[in-house]
Amino acid sequence: MKDALRGLISRALEKACADGALSLERIPVPHLEVPRDTGHGDLASNVAMSLAKPARMAPRAIAEAICERLEDSDLLSAVEIAGPGFINFTFSDDAWRARLLEILEAGERFGSSSLGKGRRVQVEFVSANPTGPLHIGHGRGAVVGDALARVLEAAGYDVDREYYVNDAGGQMEMLGRSIRARYLELCGRDCEFPEEGYPGDYIIEVATAWRDRDGDQWADEPEDAGVAAASAFGGDELLDRIRDDLAQFGIQFDRFTSEKGLREDGTVVAAIDELKKTQHLYEKDGALWFRSTGFGDDKDRAIVKSSGELTYFASDIGYHKSKFERGYDEIIDVWGADHHGYIQRVSAALDALGLDSKHFRVLLVQIVNLTRDGEPVRMGKRSGEFVELRQVVDEVGADLARFFFLMRKADAQLEFDMELARRQTAENPVFYVQYAHTRIAGIFRQAEAKGVRVPRPSAEVAAALGNADEIALIRVLDEFPGVVEGAASAYEPHRVVFYVQRLAGEFHRFYTRHKCVTDDAELTAGRLLLVEAVQQVVGRALRLVGVSAPERM
Repeated sequence: MKDALRGLISRALEKACADGALSLERIPVPHLEVPRDTGHGDLASNVAMSLAKPARMAPRAIAEAICERLEDSDLLSAVEIAGPGFINFTFSDDAWRARLLEILEAGERFGSSSLGKGRRVQVEFVSANPTGPLHIGHGRGAVVGDALARVLEAAGYDVDREYYVNDAGGQMEMLGRSIRARYLELCGRDCEFPEEGYPGDYIIEVATAWRDRDGDQWADEPEDAGVAAASAFGGDELLDRIRDDLAQFGIQFDRFTSEKGLREDGTVVAAIDELKKTQHLYEKDGALWFRSTGFGDDKDRAIVKSSGELTYFASDIGYHKSKFERGYDEIIDVWGADHHGYIQRVSAALDALGLDSKHFRVLLVQIVNLTRDGEPVRMGKRSGEFVELRQVVDEVGADLARFFFLMRKADAQLEFDMELARRQTAENPVFYVQYAHTRIAGIFRQAEAKGVRVPRPSAEVAAALGNADEIALIRVLDEFPGVVEGAASAYEPHRVVFYVQRLAGEFHRFYTRHKCVTDDAELTAGRLLLVEAVQQVVGRALRLVGVSAPERM
């Protein structure tokens, strides 16, 4: 409806310029917003006020020129100039009924758009080190990344989902030492566990699996060889477990990229060599440094240590350079909030390589506080340091976990109450939304039991709709495409969750006030069309964030 009204206003402005009532160098896209006071109509525009300076006219005179030239249309039932030059528009009931038919005709495509115009976007998310199970913080990042990818696809972008496997460097060596120590214990050998080793029973599980495969053959091998073998086995084993956890959570990736692979195939060295050629590197204290202060960073960053070992930052430079070389128009990384300081140095490296860091964006995801009836949930013995994502999914289910993770903006801390998530009551927001979909399925079953089927959409059937609550529901449905586009443009998938909660609330209120299957055949047919559209949009919104839309609960 916004788009249709923008078209009317734009054509009125063109007419005003053509007949000399206005003098403008260009016709702007009219800004529209929902008035706070519903008595001021459905939408309001400040376009007349914004044109006062370029047109050198009083805003109210511009507003009058626009209103006088609005085309005759069934779209509007009232147009009013208010205050210094605001224009308030009220849509006709006929227009809302016609919009309902458009929503039904669009079906699953409703909410999709061509905003992205096929631009290629890579979303990299989770990317947890394969040194342990995924925890709930990883889970929130996984949902934000996956939901963002879904929203971007709905908005017309070509999206790839990628996981960056940090399988090189010190943390993998420590994983190998931890597994080897537990392996030697299983073999009956004395071995001191590394002081900074990875705790938790999962290390024992991995060591047991390694011994089951290879027997005691590594017990007498030199330490370096044993650590390397344990690291390789453990990394693969834990990455497989991570893949399984993500699959249970409804998340799939198009590509897994190995940091170790990037180091071995020359990708990282090639990036370093390019920075050397452009004189952005210098040596100091036996180490090689990137002059990132020249690109807005607060200090220069080491990329090769004095020992000759590459830093993680060096790998990240090569990795992000390779992303742009693969032809992506936009690069989006989903990181934990503790990586905030890392954004500037990666952006600096991209700019130094001649790549435009404006096309590199990072979404920061804040921590999750897991509680049960307000009390913190204790860390698991198996993981040793954190609550595992699998534990949460096993207890409350993937749908509930995914929805809860999106109930706040990604960069805001989130409290996840496990007990609330398990309750099938109206106070549980996931149940409340899914129940709207289920309740409508029940309405259809009730109608079918009485020999009434959902009619084919037509103006004649929709004509029975017209009371304020029916029109209010259509208004909320109409907002959905704008919500999806806004979520894609702002990289904020939580907007879809906020919207579907509001839509479900509007529907439940409607249901408590009005019967859908009545003794009036025409009214019943009209309301069945209306709730069919509500079910369609609730289901589409839930699927956009990876949550199921059940027919029964």
